[in-house]
Amino acid sequence: MIAFEIFDELIESPAPLLGESVKAIVQFSLEVSASPNLESNTRHQAIQIISWLARYKSSSLKKYKLVGPILQIMCPLLAESTNQDEDDDLAPDRAAAEVIDTMAINLSKQVFPPVFEFASLSSQNANPKFREASVTALGVISEGCLELMKDKLEPILRIVLGALRDPEQMVRGAASFALGQFAEHLQPEIISHHESVLPCILNALEDASDEVKEKSYYALAAFCENMGEEILPFLDPLMAKLLGALQSSPRNLQETCMSAIGSVASAAEQAFLPYAERVLELMKIFMVLTNDEDLRSRARATELAGIVAMSVGRARMEPILPAFIDAAISGFGLDFSELREYTHGFFSNIAELLDDGFAQYLPHVVSLAFSSCNLDDGSAVDVDDSDEDENVNGFGGVSSDDEAHDEPRVRNISVRTGVLDEKAAATQALGLFALHTKSSYAPYIEETLKILVRHSTYFHEDVRLQAIISLKYILTAIQAVSQNHNEGIAKLREVLDTVMNIYIKTMSEDDDKEVVAQACMSIADIIKDFGYVAVEPYMPRLVEATLVLLREESACQQIESDSEIDDDDTEHDEVLMDAVSDLLPAFATALGTQFAPIFSQLFEPLMKFAKQSRPPQDRTMVVATLAEVAQHMGAPIAGYVDAVMHLVLKELGSPEATNRRNAAFCVGELCKNGGNVVLRYYTDVLSRLHPLFGDSEPDNAVRDNAAGAVARMIMAHPESIPLNQVLPVFLQVLPLKEDYEESTSVYGCICNLVLSSNSQILPFVPQLVNIFAQVAVSPVETPEVKVHIGRAFSHLMSLYGHQMQPLLGNLSPAHANALAAIAPKS
Repeated sequence: MIAFEIFDELIESPAPLLGESVKAIVQFSLEVSASPNLESNTRHQAIQIISWLARYKSSSLKKYKLVGPILQIMCPLLAESTNQDEDDDLAPDRAAAEVIDTMAINLSKQVFPPVFEFASLSSQNANPKFREASVTALGVISEGCLELMKDKLEPILRIVLGALRDPEQMVRGAASFALGQFAEHLQPEIISHHESVLPCILNALEDASDEVKEKSYYALAAFCENMGEEILPFLDPLMAKLLGALQSSPRNLQETCMSAIGSVASAAEQAFLPYAERVLELMKIFMVLTNDEDLRSRARATELAGIVAMSVGRARMEPILPAFIDAAISGFGLDFSELREYTHGFFSNIAELLDDGFAQYLPHVVSLAFSSCNLDDGSAVDVDDSDEDENVNGFGGVSSDDEAHDEPRVRNISVRTGVLDEKAAATQALGLFALHTKSSYAPYIEETLKILVRHSTYFHEDVRLQAIISLKYILTAIQAVSQNHNEGIAKLREVLDTVMNIYIKTMSEDDDKEVVAQACMSIADIIKDFGYVAVEPYMPRLVEATLVLLREESACQQIESDSEIDDDDTEHDEVLMDAVSDLLPAFATALGTQFAPIFSQLFEPLMKFAKQSRPPQDRTMVVATLAEVAQHMGAPIAGYVDAVMHLVLKELGSPEATNRRNAAFCVGELCKNGGNVVLRYYTDVLSRLHPLFGDSEPDNAVRDNAAGAVARMIMAHPESIPLNQVLPVFLQVLPLKEDYEESTSVYGCICNLVLSSNSQILPFVPQLVNIFAQVAVSPVETPEVKVHIGRAFSHLMSLYGHQMQPLLGNLSPAHANALAAIAPKS
């Protein structure tokens, strides 16, 4: 045991102390882990060492080729039977699952192949424990290996859906759990399999085992949460089973059942109306229960009432809301943290539903959120400096150099998780109250700001994340207040200074990727909502923080220093890098051509992600960023055309639809803004775009973006386009089917050709009339696009007069009338 404690200290050290000794540590730990005759606590310590290595020294495991040997021991441990007298927390199967999960998150490429092989073989094993282990392993790795699993979804689902029909309860339960994990992590691809998955889950809801039922409700809730209209054919049988279970099942099943109903309501939206009244009646009963054993159900019911309210809409919900609000508030008189947590979520939903109408409830609910935010969370911390004085002096007087934001990092933490979740929910609620009630929130801004500044450096990332989001919402409320007060602009500037300094410091110093990503997204939103003037004083620091993130050198991107791993082989958080890369278009939108000198600093670090050794999602992130920068920066993009065109042309042939789509958008913007530099690429661009117009292209959005690219090319350099060859191909894919953001470019191009009486477009008048008519009746096209179409149609009428009548006669009355309606009146 002393040896394990020494190993633990070595692993957690940021210094490169292990070196090749990691191989011996792993070998020794695996031997102990795999020895069933040793004490549970000893084996648990050994497995924990492997877990810490996976978390803190994952590159060392990769460098010394230890991933395979570890999984050869850990995967079979999932099938080990647990001693009845054994502490669940020490059980080898549970500890092994945690190791595999951690390894999948940090080493997905190395983990997926051996785990998938283990699952495939074990699914046919005569021993039910191995069949259970098969689907457990797949569920456990679904968060870390999501991209790899999406590519193998059919064979994976075959294993799991087969296990859902297994004669053994333990296997069926594990399969239900795995499906729930897939539904959480393998989006949106898993939804395309709803026709095979949902009937299996529906059958599992009838299982004889309550444990399998409970896990099936979890799977159903997770699966439906991301569905839309696909759920409609299943709505009646689903709600029949769920409403029946809600009224007759044990409490634990009722709770998971409520989660499932919430997901169904969110997915079905207005189609949920026929069931809403009955569900709300039942929730009202649950929301007044006061016995300790019923409080968890009351919490779930409160959450569900808020979700159903969002589905049915303000008009139907507002008259009956007071009783639900009263019941929710009364729950704070009961000492149950989870109920308070879910009630804050309920109030957040109602604030979103009522918008400014929620102001009447602020005096009742804001103080409750303040109380939860100020709770003692039971954390025990050791810090390097005991000075915890705050320097928060009221609305507009929050110093950006608060000691609240300069606290030393925490070393040892012990937390009551329920209070932590409650704090996160309350922090989120305060932000949403401010966002939706705006100037009505003025009396609460000062205290809210103190809390958010404090929570922006809270020790747990869930609370920090909600604080980072809510700080942006507070700015929205202060902006609304400032419009009604002469001193408001100065106050807004003071708070903006506090918020921007917190965000930039978070980008550089926070160790959680999701929190950093949110800070980046919030900054992009501030630029969009307040303009460049809001961020101008911070640009040098902001650009530097962005550079550090693009170089993957920030605090949240640090990997261990024991081993040297090729830059191309490191795995990063896709959400984080998407958020970072989105800052570049935000800067370009605000600065226009003046973004050029900043972009020159960011270009090379960005292009690192475009190497062929990088995964497809990295390359398309770069291409999408280049497209938006070209769109908004304009002419200076010409200096980068030669450097990026080869990448963009290659991406047009990617097997991934998203990559082709972004490449088509990018090449169009390069051609539009790249000046004469781009002309030498025109022939190659047209050649690479051509397949995207044919039947072999399965994705309408890709085809729409390709049409947009050709339109931009024609408008930029019509003399360089063989219109007689291009127009037939171009027009045959119109009208646009999915990406209506391309409408302005595509129809603007056609209308300009028509209005200039271009000789190459006029032979296509019959096609044009049909396209124009479909645009005219479209409910999604903008009035501006229709006005332009109307002018072009009117011009054709002036050119061809009575010759147009047969063409108009071929249209349906609805199409003909819509076309006539948008034509300018003479």
